Amino acid sequence: MLEILVPGVLLVNGLAAGVLMGTQLGGWPLLQSLPPGRYVHAHAFFSTRFDPFMPICLIGTLAGDAALALLTGPPAATALFAVAGALALGTMTVSLVKNVPVNRWIRGLDPDHLPEDFAERDPRRHWGGWNRARSAMSVAALAVNCVAVGLLL
Repeated sequence: MLEILVPGVLLVNGLAAGVLMGTQLGGWPLLQSLPPGRYVHAHAFFSTRFDPFMPICLIGTLAGDAALALLTGPPAATALFAVAGALALGTMTVSLVKNVPVNRWIRGLDPDHLPEDFAERDPRRHWGGWNRARSAMSVAALAVNCVAVGLLL
C-alpha cells in the first residue's frame, strides 16, 4: 500500500505546488502589470484552466497524507505526514475562501465594460497576497512530505 501512496502523494502535491509556484513566477507578475480590462480578460482565462486539476491534486494530497499518517510506523514520519496534510488543508481553505470567490467574480465581468468602481474593487492586491500564502503552504507541504518520505527509507 505504501508503494502506491508515497509516490502518489509526492506526485499530486508536487503538481499542485508546481502550478502555484508557476503563478508566483510568471502568471501573477503578468496579471499585476496589465491594465484593468486586459487583467480581467487574462485572469478569467487563467482561472478556468485549473479546475478540476488543482482540487484533485489538493484533495489527493490531503487524503494521501492522512492515510500515510495512519499507516506509517515511525512517529516522526507520522507527525510530518499529518503536518503536510494540514498544510494541504490550509491551501485548500485559502483557495476556497479567498481566491475562488474572486475568480468567479472576475469571470463574470465584461473586460470591455468594467464597473465604474472597479478601481476601488480591483482584487489584485488581496488576491495576490492570498495566492502567495497558498503557494507557500503548498510548497511547504511538499518539503515536509519529502522529509517524511526520507524517514521511511
